[in-house]
Amino acid sequence: MIPFSSLQVSRLLIACGAIVSFALGSSAQTRTAPSTPQIGSPNTVTADPAVPRPKTQPCTVPLFSNFTFDNNFNLNPFQYTPPAECPGPWEKVVFQADITVPAGRQFDRTANVWIGGVNVYFGTTSEPQATITRSWHVESDVTDYSSVFAVPQPGSIYLGNTVDSTYTSILSANASLEFYPLVHHHPAPRTADIVLPLSSGPNGGSVYLNTPSDQNALTFVPPTNIERAYLDVIAQSQIGDEFWYTCVPNSVTAELETCGSTAFREVQITVDGQPAGVAPVYPWLYTGGIDPYLWRPIPGVETLNFSPYRVDLTPFAGVLSDGNQHQVAFSVFNNGNFWATAGALLLYLDPASTEVTGKVTENTIGTPQPSVTQNLSPAPDGSVTGTVAVTSSRQFEIAGFVKTSHGEVRTEIRQNIDFSSVQTFDVNASSPTGLPDIQNVNQKTTISSLTSRHGEGREENTFVHADYPLLLNFSLVANLDGTFSQTTSVNQQLTREELGTIGDHPVRFSFLSESATPQDTLLFDSSFNLTGTQGQSSKEKYFYTNSEGTCYSRSISAANGLLTAVDDGDGCERH
Repeated sequence: MIPFSSLQVSRLLIACGAIVSFALGSSAQTRTAPSTPQIGSPNTVTADPAVPRPKTQPCTVPLFSNFTFDNNFNLNPFQYTPPAECPGPWEKVVFQADITVPAGRQFDRTANVWIGGVNVYFGTTSEPQATITRSWHVESDVTDYSSVFAVPQPGSIYLGNTVDSTYTSILSANASLEFYPLVHHHPAPRTADIVLPLSSGPNGGSVYLNTPSDQNALTFVPPTNIERAYLDVIAQSQIGDEFWYTCVPNSVTAELETCGSTAFREVQITVDGQPAGVAPVYPWLYTGGIDPYLWRPIPGVETLNFSPYRVDLTPFAGVLSDGNQHQVAFSVFNNGNFWATAGALLLYLDPASTEVTGKVTENTIGTPQPSVTQNLSPAPDGSVTGTVAVTSSRQFEIAGFVKTSHGEVRTEIRQNIDFSSVQTFDVNASSPTGLPDIQNVNQKTTISSLTSRHGEGREENTFVHADYPLLLNFSLVANLDGTFSQTTSVNQQLTREELGTIGDHPVRFSFLSESATPQDTLLFDSSFNLTGTQGQSSKEKYFYTNSEGTCYSRSISAANGLLTAVDDGDGCERH
């Protein structure tokens, strides 16, 4: 049993965060976004901050420029070459891209970039409007993948798109890497010595998982001196599982007019077929999702730029270092068809030894056992009202050790992962739309974890507490004159707190909170043709602070598809 609760971890994080912030005093700094969006603009906009940069002058390496995507579902190649004028190691490496979709009609599309087969960007695109061109900027810190960028590599970009008489917009994109030399007297950051891709081929590409038994797998002979190992995971829901958070048990899909396999999904990681970790799935919402007007001009949380979920596989470092062939793989539990996936295995090696030994000493992960509760009231005409709930609660510990050149290092990971989803339905069997009249979703994933490392006479702890709440209310009303209205509201959030300690002393702290809250009503005639929209509004808030003195806060609001307000700095005066 894990000896801490989510509430206890949260209280510890808050308490230690207060200590760290107090210690910083007047040294705290406020960081702003790269630019202030234009009030009244219909262009795509987010509250996301820029990646913080060092003060050194970067070298920029273009990856591709003005690359266009029409009828193209291929991996489009480019060649990457390291910057000769900025040799590594680097203080930081930043990926950045600018994407444009011209006025017209087009679906939201998936885009990803690969270097040496390793995924460095994964996201979706913003949908255009008939008279409005959209463009946006994305960037991310990819310093941990520095070993990939140290040598020339083949690269590729994927942005599958169709252009015809109906879908007319040809997307285009530019991308580059920024390399920041080391700050004077700064030691080089510790980055992975080896980064191995879990992709569809040597040039990258998503691995598509169609069933719960399908895997994205890497089979290889690892080096024999692995000290630490991590797996970065991205799992993107598509086709029948795009709206997995609205799914129900297979036995009631017909009467509830929605998808099956329940509303519970998670990524399961294995090493040599044995459970090795869990990656909860974030409920990303794309800009064509449910009602495209919801996301104009503000998309959902991380819609344009997904963050991978990092799983600590260090307890398996000794096993992976035994000189034999091994397999690291992951699959999607309850996969209802299908998921686009990417992964990167990061290996940190013992620099003073060619061989380490060790083993896994504890592993209680097991398999999930979700519980489903149905409280449905069917009527003689086939109409149904009631609720469907699914919950999953997992508590596990995984531990192992490696004997290195600097002594034995033990790693213990204790984790709570709680999932709950309650959906409320009111389904009129005679509705001509094939949609529920009411479907409300109240879903939340909570992750609390403690990772402890014991070695070299000290104990290092990392506490993480994260929440993924999603509230989605959908109502379809048939009017007396035969017309229809569809009202949707969404409250999508992401919070993540992290505390690092040495023994009982806090040494680092960070807190992230992001939310998107759009609403809209679509109006349809009696043939279900769209005739207009009303009450459209949206808001996004982004707040981040850490123990290094960084504080960033931005809130943006929109109505009727236009940006109406930008507020910066709220909350940072207290940090």
